[in-house]
Amino acid sequence: MRRRAFAAFLSVCFLCSNIFAQNPKPVTQMPKEEVEPFKISRGVSFSASTPRRSNQTEKRGAEIPPDRIVADYREALQLIRENYVDGKRLDYNQLAKSSITAMLRTLDPHSNFYTPREYRELLDEQRSEYTGIGASIANYTFKGVTDTYITSTFPDSPANRAGLRFGDKIVAVNGVPMTGKTSFYVREQIRGEKGKIVRLTIERASSLQTETLEIRRNVVTSPSIPDAYMLRPGIGYIDFSEGFNYTTVEELEKAIANLHRHGMNSLILDLRNNPGGILEQAVKVAEKFLGAGQIIVSQRGRFAIDNRVWKSANRNPEKMPLVVLVNGSSASASEIVAGALQDYDRALIVGENTFGKGLVQSVINLPLGAGLTLTTAKYYTPSGRSIQRDYSDGNIYDYFRHKVEYKTNPKFAGKTITGRIVYGGNGIMPDEAVPAPLITDSQIALLDPIFFFTREITAGRIEGLENYKQTRGIIFNQRVRPSDFPPSEKLFSAFQKYLKETEPEKASNLEANKKFILNRIRYHLATAKFGSITANQVLIEEDPQVAKAVEALPKAQTLAQAAQKSLQNRNK
Repeated sequence: MRRRAFAAFLSVCFLCSNIFAQNPKPVTQMPKEEVEPFKISRGVSFSASTPRRSNQTEKRGAEIPPDRIVADYREALQLIRENYVDGKRLDYNQLAKSSITAMLRTLDPHSNFYTPREYRELLDEQRSEYTGIGASIANYTFKGVTDTYITSTFPDSPANRAGLRFGDKIVAVNGVPMTGKTSFYVREQIRGEKGKIVRLTIERASSLQTETLEIRRNVVTSPSIPDAYMLRPGIGYIDFSEGFNYTTVEELEKAIANLHRHGMNSLILDLRNNPGGILEQAVKVAEKFLGAGQIIVSQRGRFAIDNRVWKSANRNPEKMPLVVLVNGSSASASEIVAGALQDYDRALIVGENTFGKGLVQSVINLPLGAGLTLTTAKYYTPSGRSIQRDYSDGNIYDYFRHKVEYKTNPKFAGKTITGRIVYGGNGIMPDEAVPAPLITDSQIALLDPIFFFTREITAGRIEGLENYKQTRGIIFNQRVRPSDFPPSEKLFSAFQKYLKETEPEKASNLEANKKFILNRIRYHLATAKFGSITANQVLIEEDPQVAKAVEALPKAQTLAQAAQKSLQNRNK
């Protein structure tokens, strides 16, 4: 009931702003991350007449009645509307969002308020889908001008059916020029209501001719496991970068079954950049590798409904050697999986320190389609570790940028099933620390020219490289073979010539970055032919963290065998 009351209070604040936006007259009556679903009934109405001010100061520590707070909020909006210098151009929805978000930020960094559109997108992500045209886009800058380009489309998507290709430039959306806009802004203009038409003005990469396409938006699937394939003979690789959604476990089971059919006897589970998601799905993922009765995560909150211990019920878990890759963007639900597998020594954790989010948010529906994620519990790994980083100083920027220095503290220590000491309080620390490969400033400066060079190649405009021209749409569901787009001196020389002609100031010291240049060109060529998901294989092949994961598989097997013996001894 307290959650309902709190949600209803926030609804009043949001409704109040909506009413101000629609009615300029004074109003006295108002009619509205890992996460757990929690719903409240819609259609709550409140009275919010403004009380007469009292000269008495509120007693320190006294609880202010909710109707008084709502009335004060309404009066503040009224004063802003009547006196602010740009009062006629106020965005009341934005005012409401800012005020509610600021209140939630005093609680913790992860409780959040969502406008109706943002909330729809959040729910769509949890269903592994969104409403749009199904294209990957990115910003690239040529001679100081930044534009947004199509890099790939997805199978059976509106964008793919409309014939959008790698390198097509988005000139305008619904007649509004997009030059100079961020790709995030362009994406928001393209996405929208299912079934509605969006008009894209496109400069074709193949001909440099401009045309306008009318594309009907539709639901586009966005799986939590974008790709899974045999990295090497016997070694399976699963890209687990897109969060934990309602379809995650089903996707994982299909991926593992398919890899087994191709001879998998060991697995690398790549949780890097996985931001988390639905707690129950994280539990089921860990359960695939942990035996019946083993604790996966415990959850503790203020109320009985928030206190729970999650255990595996799997009597036939996967036994193969397992390495889990993590980094600083592995958060929340992905940390639950990594923490459980580490505590039972079921997997070797390789990479970098994870984000450090040990809070559980309940998802609460608000009237008018808005929503709220509110922290209602904390979670702990099987050894009792809380991996949540400190946020008590209230500096959100430092928190999300990992600016607060952390030193190992025995207070947060736990022990794995074989007796290894592991620490909490700062995410999951890897068993094998491997830093991500650094891209130098000179390499960063080459990223845009490499894209535009590849755009010219695929259009057949680079002399001597006409065999790289792409004359058909993306070929989905194929792997990149070693013989596809092999690095060559001819390719490198052509890039050198192109850069000297287009951006000569960037044409120095190319030999030192030769391997980087050729690998990135190969990546873009693979994207143009096979799509962005398959093309990631090119980058994975050169990834030092993945190489370390492959190297660590025998150690992971030894560790898992020792853990199994420890469990057997405990059960005697």
